[in-house]
Amino acid sequence: MTQNAQEPQARWSAVDAYLTDLLAPADDALTAALAASDEAGLPQIAVAPNQGKLLHLLARVQGARTILEIGTLGGYSSIWLARALPADGRLISLEYDPAHAEVARLNLARAGLGAVAEVRTGAALDTLPKLEAEGAGPFDLVFVDADKKNNPRYVEWALRLTRPGSVIVVDNVVRGGTVLDEEAADEATRGTRAMFDLVARDPRLDATAFQTVGVKGHDGMLVARVVS
Repeated sequence: MTQNAQEPQARWSAVDAYLTDLLAPADDALTAALAASDEAGLPQIAVAPNQGKLLHLLARVQGARTILEIGTLGGYSSIWLARALPADGRLISLEYDPAHAEVARLNLARAGLGAVAEVRTGAALDTLPKLEAEGAGPFDLVFVDADKKNNPRYVEWALRLTRPGSVIVVDNVVRGGTVLDEEAADEATRGTRAMFDLVARDPRLDATAFQTVGVKGHDGMLVARVVS
């Protein structure tokens, strides 16, 4: 039996480390953001470095000037996204937990991004209508990485707060393969499947999804373009 068959997770993590060292090396701000999150006891569920770099590149390819992030955690992905913005750009990130939000604000400030990145606290489904009411959109890119049971509602809100040509990215959509389970008991898988059903039938979206393996195990992302 090969090493790959014996220890797939170790192999995936080693490949991630190789790719990250070459193409998405850490810097002081990113390293400090993860360290501060760990010190504050935040769950270790931030995107992997190469996934953060992917978000950064998507935002740059998109030419994004405005980004909405649903789910901040400690601000690691926020740093990657905000770094893609021009000096007069704007990132708004929504975080349910006030303690997590405070860690994220400090991490963004340390990274020199306080002028372009704002973290708002509260349940996203309460905050999103406020964004709409104040005319905060349309956003050029929306990254959804919050509680998975509400993924369909987050995508619906993303559609309301974007325009044709905007990009919507949803994280953690494969869930170790449980997304195949039509009778899944957990809310996260049910919410993810409902999100896929919504995206597949909505003519305003042109989308794909892909599986990933790496330090985060077996998962994946959905990437959609708003077409109308």
